[in-house]
Amino acid sequence: MKVDWHGAELTRAAVIDRHYRHTQNVRRFMLAACGEAFRFDRDLMAWIRRGVPKTLGDVVDEWHRRQRGR
Repeated sequence: MKVDWHGAELTRAAVIDRHYRHTQNVRRFMLAACGEAFRFDRDLMAWIRRGVPKTLGDVVDEWHRRQRGR
């Protein structure tokens, strides 16, 4: 099922597919899940786009993992 990345109520379970877009709606979700320090960067965006199936919850977890490593 295709997700409306612009207007859907997003959850951690939302599956990232080939139609995924870095929209303001996604950014709002990520800010709520990760806090005000959240930023998309090139490495994270490339990680999201890699062919391995993932969810928005996986992206949240990956962002937190990367922050702990800084």
